[in-house]
Amino acid sequence: MSQPDGRNISKRSGGWGTRLSKRKEKESRRFRLARRSDITRHLLFRYILSLTAFFAVFFICLILAIFFCQTFIWYPEDPFYQFLNWIQTNLILVSVVILLIGFMFISYRMFAKSVSYLDETISASEQLAHPTEVPISLSPRMKNVEVELNMVREQALRNALIAKEAEQRKNDMLVYLAHDLKTPLTSVIGYLNLLHDEEDISPALREKYTDIALDKAERLEDLINEFFDITRFNLTALTLEPERRSLSRMLEQITSEFLPILSEKSLTWNTSITPNVEIVCDPDKLERVFDNLIRNAVNYSYSGTEITLNMTPLPRFVEIRVQNQGKTIPPEKLEKIFEQFFRLDSSRSSATGGAGLGLAISKEIVELHGGTIKAESSDETILFTVRLPFDCRAPQNPLS
Repeated sequence: MSQPDGRNISKRSGGWGTRLSKRKEKESRRFRLARRSDITRHLLFRYILSLTAFFAVFFICLILAIFFCQTFIWYPEDPFYQFLNWIQTNLILVSVVILLIGFMFISYRMFAKSVSYLDETISASEQLAHPTEVPISLSPRMKNVEVELNMVREQALRNALIAKEAEQRKNDMLVYLAHDLKTPLTSVIGYLNLLHDEEDISPALREKYTDIALDKAERLEDLINEFFDITRFNLTALTLEPERRSLSRMLEQITSEFLPILSEKSLTWNTSITPNVEIVCDPDKLERVFDNLIRNAVNYSYSGTEITLNMTPLPRFVEIRVQNQGKTIPPEKLEKIFEQFFRLDSSRSSATGGAGLGLAISKEIVELHGGTIKAESSDETILFTVRLPFDCRAPQNPLS
């Protein structure tokens, strides 16, 4: 939609994504490697222990056999003596064969055990393709892997639920907007037909009907812009075009532009803007953030109350607070207020909210500047707090 000065506040916001911190990724990677190395160490330990035990038993048995043979008197015609004599003659060959057979048997058992662990893991991993509420169960030695797979399963279930809820909200909003498009369009057509058919209509009445039709047409434009936001929201990556700009002047201009809207709804401004505060930012995108926050405050304010906007520069950042008097937002809704397609007003009318993209877009823009945005609500008060660094180009961690 366009403001009186021609400034477009319905500009494209950009892509959407959840950014995981590198520190958490590294910790998670080390955790997974530690779990895998635990199983590897266990298998290697059992393998070495089994070989050591086999060699020890072999040499002990060999010593006992030699001692046993020396304690008896043997006769040349005794078949058992002949067998022992053959073994003594070929002792090295017999020892190598026995050791080789034992080595191969133990290696096969360890390999089979490793394959069984692998098969067990693959079988459990296949369940992640279609996760269910039933936990994955593995053998006791695979307990660590079981815990990790169940964490992945639970995360997949949460992601599926979040995606389903987001898709449902999107579908609901499309239905709401389609319904809301029909209402002003019907009014516009009705008033235009009236102006066209009634030739004797008075100039005052003609002007009144023209104003109403224009108002409805502007509402149609707003709704069409909402549709454009929905269709383009995830198509391109959001990038900043930073420049030095007076934040004080920007806020003063935006608040003055809302004076007619506040007057219509019997609302008043209470502003406290520190003068001559400059920051390096993308002014067009920041203007959209503040437009969204103020419009949200206007839509959800009690009639006859005031909207407060404070801007205060602090050592590391500048803080902007937008507060209004309205119905307290429940905690369960407050947690979702920055999600795509989420609207506090679940009724079919979109008079008190658009497609539910405004705050989601605002959050992304603020975070791309290296800032933060949060919402609080209690005692019929709604407060949005935005913190922005003085230079969005400076490499830094997000403000806390």
